[in-house]
Amino acid sequence: MATETPSFELAKGINGLDKIVLRESRNRSAEVYLYGGHVTSWKNENGEELLYLSSKAIFKPPKPIRGGIPLCFPQFSNLGTLESHGFARNRIWEVDASPPPLPTNSSSNSFVDLILRPTEDDLKTWPHNFEYRMRVDLGSEGELTLTSRIRNTNSDGKPFTFTFAYHTYFSVSDISEVRVEGLETLDYLDNLKNRERFTEQGDAITFESEIDKIYLSTPTKIAILDHEKKRTFVVRKDGLADAVVWNPWDKKSKTISDLGDEDYKHMLCVEAAAVERPITLKPGEEWKGRLELSAVPSSYSSGQLDPKKVLQ
Repeated sequence: MATETPSFELAKGINGLDKIVLRESRNRSAEVYLYGGHVTSWKNENGEELLYLSSKAIFKPPKPIRGGIPLCFPQFSNLGTLESHGFARNRIWEVDASPPPLPTNSSSNSFVDLILRPTEDDLKTWPHNFEYRMRVDLGSEGELTLTSRIRNTNSDGKPFTFTFAYHTYFSVSDISEVRVEGLETLDYLDNLKNRERFTEQGDAITFESEIDKIYLSTPTKIAILDHEKKRTFVVRKDGLADAVVWNPWDKKSKTISDLGDEDYKHMLCVEAAAVERPITLKPGEEWKGRLELSAVPSSYSSGQLDPKKVLQ
C-alpha cells in the first residue's frame, strides 16, 4: 500500500498558471496543470518527453490545452448537448488535501490528489452535482497512473449518465513507423464515416492517413510500438471498455488552429474511454476509471516486436 503522504511541488507554469510537479529519484518527472487537471508532461530518466504537446498549445483559459492528457468529462466528443469533450478540461481544479483512501499497489509517494466540483454555470448546462477526484501518481519505475473517481452527490435523488476519456497524446518519432497492437479483430465505430460499425482486420494498426476510430470491448492492455525509437508504450486500463485511436494527418491538422501543420507526424492519440456504454450513477454511487502508462525498450528482431511478450 502506498503511503498516503504525497510528495509534490507547486510551481508556476506557462502564462502563470499553477502546476504540480512530480519527481522520482532517477530524474523522471510529470507535470499537472490545475487548469483542466491536465497532465502536460511525463519524462523518463533521460529527460525525454513521452507525451506530445502541440507546438501551438494555448495555455489561456477557457481554451483547453492541446496535448498531454486532456480529461473528457462528462461528455466525450460531441455525443451530447455540451461543448465537445465536456467541461472538465477547462475548469480550475483544486488540490484535494483530504481524499478518501485509495487502495493501490504503488509504493510511490510522488503523487497528487485533485478534485473538481461543478460551478454554478456548469449546473445550468449539466444540472448534476458531482465530485470528481483524480490521483496522478509517478511510480518508482517511471510509470504514470491516473485514477479517476467520480461520485454522484445529487440531493434530489436523480441519477446521471456520462461518457469519458483520457485523451492521451503520445510522443512518437514518426507516425508512419508506429504500430498499435492489441486491437486486432475488434469492432470499432469509424468517426470519419458517421460512426458506422466495422471490424478491424487481423493485422496490427499502422498509419498512412487520418484515423478516428472508437474500438469497442478492448483488452486491458494495448501496446504502441515506435520502431525508430525502439520504444513501446504499454497502456493498461481498468473500468474503461473502449479505446479511441486518433491522428488528424495533414489536411485536418491545417484546420486545427492550436495544432502545428507538421505536429501529426510526431503524435498519436490512444485514449482509454467509456463511450459505447455510458456510465450511469445513482446518488451516492461512485465510478472508478484507471489508466497506467509505461514506456519500455523494444526488443526488435528484423524490425518486428513480438507483441505477445508485451501484452501478456
